[in-house]
Amino acid sequence: MLLTVTDLVVGYAAPVLGPLSFTLPPERALGIVGANGCGKSTLLKALYGQARIFSGTLARGAGVTFACQQQHPVRLEQVPLSVRDYLRLLDADREALPERLAALADRRIDSLSGGQYQLLAVWACLASPAQVALLDEPTNNLDPDGVTLLTGWLRARRPGHSLLLISHDAEFMGAVCDERIDVTARHLSDLDTGAAP
Repeated sequence: MLLTVTDLVVGYAAPVLGPLSFTLPPERALGIVGANGCGKSTLLKALYGQARIFSGTLARGAGVTFACQQQHPVRLEQVPLSVRDYLRLLDADREALPERLAALADRRIDSLSGGQYQLLAVWACLASPAQVALLDEPTNNLDPDGVTLLTGWLRARRPGHSLLLISHDAEFMGAVCDERIDVTARHLSDLDTGAAP
């Protein structure tokens, strides 16, 4: 397994979501679905160290690394980085750029539209050496053509690599995920005690 999560409870100052258990084998796409505000993004942040794990275990396979695309990717304003520079900084493949991004390769990232920047951020995650891509609302800012393009990228993932993603778009999740877990019922409503409902 690339990732094994057992009875995990996550949050910030207090627990928000859990307990939750799942596994992620190679070459699979696992979707985390649930109501807005139930803790989906918090779960992903806990996996890469930006939210607290209160209890339970998170085990990565030997040598497994994560690449993370955040729901609101940090955008460096007025920084003279080209698309190619951005990918180099993130150790992402710059040679196999999809046509839509290849046309932007020499553009400064601060000149990209919201949808162009979103596609770039997701591609940088997918084209990194990491075995697991964590994608938080990857369709944000994308027009229908962008969603279609992204769907194709996610279906054609590299051998041995896996995806863990969240999205509000049920049709998109159905098109790209091998399995979905609804975490709505795992939202901790009593944050003072951490008791599950």
